[in-house]
Amino acid sequence: MLTKTHVTTHQALSARTNATQQDFRDAMAQLGAAVHVVTTDGPHGRAGFSASAVCSVTDTPPTVLVCLNRASSAHAATVGNGVVCINTLSANQQLMSSVFSGKSTMAERFTHGQWIERDGCAPALQGAALWLDCRITDRVTVGTHDILVCEVARIEDNDMDSCLIYYNRQYHPL
Repeated sequence: MLTKTHVTTHQALSARTNATQQDFRDAMAQLGAAVHVVTTDGPHGRAGFSASAVCSVTDTPPTVLVCLNRASSAHAATVGNGVVCINTLSANQQLMSSVFSGKSTMAERFTHGQWIERDGCAPALQGAALWLDCRITDRVTVGTHDILVCEVARIEDNDMDSCLIYYNRQYHPL
């Protein structure tokens, strides 16, 4: 229930909105995040994309969210297949992020790195710090993106001592 104070604050914020697209992008660049390559494979094809907009939702059941631009060439296959592997990149895998965020074809993207094929799962990247095998259970459209709600079915921690972070529009090993 909104109180009078909440309504007044909401109205005041609505009246003062000045957050431009560029201001928002600049602000988001200040939020450091792990870098992932999200892959899928199945009847709708093999695809993958780089993502830093990945975060936990709950541990009961284990669930994460992944944000994916609906204009992405990986969108149709990812949503259609309904399964993903979130490959958290290790510090030395910056090239993989660049390849999977570029304009290359899906087939070209998978010529980089070594991929582990697993029955019923999306491709896993050899040398990634972590793999999360997930089933997409829900999808919410917000603006240009879909928020994919993904239930984690399997976790593989590859005992890496480092990961790749994206902060201030640059990659950083951690």
